[in-house]
Amino acid sequence: MPFLAHLEELRRRVMRSCIAVGIAFVVCYCFSGPILRFFLRPIRESLPAGGDIVFRQLAEPFLIYMKVALVASLFAASPYVFWEIWRFVAPGLLQRERRWALPFLIGSPALFFAGGLFGYYLLLPMTCGFLVAIGSDFKPLIGLREAFSFEAWLLLGLGIVFQIPVLAAVLARAGLISAGWLWRQFRYAVLVIFIIAAVLTPTPDMITQTVFAAPMILLYLLGILIAALAERR
Repeated sequence: MPFLAHLEELRRRVMRSCIAVGIAFVVCYCFSGPILRFFLRPIRESLPAGGDIVFRQLAEPFLIYMKVALVASLFAASPYVFWEIWRFVAPGLLQRERRWALPFLIGSPALFFAGGLFGYYLLLPMTCGFLVAIGSDFKPLIGLREAFSFEAWLLLGLGIVFQIPVLAAVLARAGLISAGWLWRQFRYAVLVIFIIAAVLTPTPDMITQTVFAAPMILLYLLGILIAALAERR
């Protein structure tokens, strides 16, 4: 196809993905109350007696309900979004390379959910417990917007970071990288990972950044193994 036709195809895929997210948003907004309570539970459970999450502006709860529905819709619609990504890329692949459709369509959403679950059940309670313990001399009254932003960035960031093995497999299959090259760049990758962790983590403390960076390093090593299996001979 000519270049403009590729852009038109990309526009269609993006529009369909946005429609899917929009439909998921409407459904999630109908259950935004239970979703938000579930969303904030790790933070609430880390607070001592007397601590709570409060709001300071009249419209703040409404905006947070909208935002939590959006975050939930991104997770809910992610399988379809990855399907549209594959449908855009697949015509440019050889027949034997299209065998990676099933691993991609299953692996990418699964890793996106795995990143969110890792953050929700492991990283978030650990980080909140550490930060609340530092401020144990004070009564915690956390703003609703700050609590939501803290958790949303954490979960979405981990969902994106957990795509490293899929990205390594795609690039290796395209012949752009190799397992040997990834291994030789490992020390530089660790430096970049800690920089990314510093940007994505909502707090500046080194403990949170290290806990955030540790799974990224493991995923990079997993990506090397997957690249070795996927790279062209």
